[in-house]
Amino acid sequence: MKIVTIFISVIFLFGCMKNEKSAVVSEEYIYEIAAAKTPQCHASTVAASGDYLIASWFGGTAEKNKDVGIWVSRHDGRSWSAPEEVVNGVQNDTLRYPCWNPVLFQAEEGPLMLFYKIGPSPRTWWGMVVTSQDQGKTWSEATKLPDGIYGPIKNKPVQLNNGDLLCPTSTEHDGWKIQIERTSDLGKTWTSSGDLNDGFEIGAIQPTILVHPGDKLQLLCRTNKGFISECWSEDNGATWSPMKAISLPNPNSGIDAVTLKDGRHLLVYNPTGGDWGDRVPLSVGISADGKAWEEVLVLEPVTDPGKTAEEEYSYPSVIQTHDGLVHVVYTWNRKTVKHVVIDPKNL
Repeated sequence: MKIVTIFISVIFLFGCMKNEKSAVVSEEYIYEIAAAKTPQCHASTVAASGDYLIASWFGGTAEKNKDVGIWVSRHDGRSWSAPEEVVNGVQNDTLRYPCWNPVLFQAEEGPLMLFYKIGPSPRTWWGMVVTSQDQGKTWSEATKLPDGIYGPIKNKPVQLNNGDLLCPTSTEHDGWKIQIERTSDLGKTWTSSGDLNDGFEIGAIQPTILVHPGDKLQLLCRTNKGFISECWSEDNGATWSPMKAISLPNPNSGIDAVTLKDGRHLLVYNPTGGDWGDRVPLSVGISADGKAWEEVLVLEPVTDPGKTAEEEYSYPSVIQTHDGLVHVVYTWNRKTVKHVVIDPKNL
């Protein structure tokens, strides 16, 4: 797929690359703050569908407020369309709940899928899904997922060679626990791995999946302990190793990762530690084996060390398109969604 991106600046964050040759192709806001249709936004997601790049996020007056819905914008190769609210949490004439954490996914065969959550809080929400047959222009009626199934909680599924979707998910009502949900028929029927950690020794949520040779998979997770945690599977997700910490820090903020076509693994994360620490800077890491990581690019640096608590560049979503380019979207100060295109050959 050919995505023509818009250059906002010729030089992007000059000097922030650890490599001499910049890998950043372009950067842009999906919508300008002055044209925002909601005061706040968060938890963006991105997918490629046909000739379009699709982005989604939740937006409203503020996270957890009842007016928060799920918004979508489409990139046609020239520009992003004006955001549109495609679903919300209206239950009836007198009851509305907030929406949370959309996740877009385009299967090898089938419609574009948009998973999201509805409910008063992450401890009580439930999973929903809508689909699109026309690259995100129009959407189906919303369908509630089965009880106990939440769909991918923040990060995209992985589709195995047999067609199964593995959806990385987590729950927060009894400690922070991660699970893997599997569907072999694009969401008609589901199974769950059950909890992969105890939720307290290492409280972890929002896993992302990396794919290694020989049916091996790796989960990287957000934690409330100041570090990123991991689990490994040797059998395409049927069983998983105990959770353990890795060397990368995490300020209790969302991460996302993707296995590149060249076999390397790319991670977007905030390289700071501590519980509810600063969500700035936002960086890119590269690993050949998922174990040893090198920070190779800073997407959003610290501009004023005395005001980092006032800045937030967080909750990244990352994919690689057929042309080999990497697309990252993320929260930009809760005011808009930023889109950065990276050429991984230069990382």
